[in-house]
Amino acid sequence: MTLSRFEKSALGISGMTALGIGAFILAAPHTFYANYGITLGNDASLLSELRAPAAGLAALGVLMLAGLVRSAFSPVAIAAALTVFLAFPAGRLIGLMVDGMPSGGIIGALVLELAIAALCLTAFRRRLRPGASASADSRFTAA
Repeated sequence: MTLSRFEKSALGISGMTALGIGAFILAAPHTFYANYGITLGNDASLLSELRAPAAGLAALGVLMLAGLVRSAFSPVAIAAALTVFLAFPAGRLIGLMVDGMPSGGIIGALVLELAIAALCLTAFRRRLRPGASASADSRFTAA
């Protein structure tokens, strides 16, 4: 599958964001969550529960970036980007409705996730519609 420059940009931003956040949580969960005003103790079970999905997020980020290098990975990379950046804000919005207003840092994360979700939906919209013309977005096609 050949990706347009715009699609590559969306995958690159998605992949670097997911890999960066996942790796940061894996390496330094106390520091990462302190940036959101969340104080973590030294409970090994809690830290394990935070690191496990962080490893998954980092791995999905690597998969997104792999779609830039190997065209065979592109469909899976696109699915990973859409899954991560639609699921995270969906979960935060549910939390907002059920639990109330989180910290400003969490709201900032929500805004970033929504922006990346919008970027991905825009970049991959022609691939999401069955029968969509491949030439519909020719202005974004790689040279």
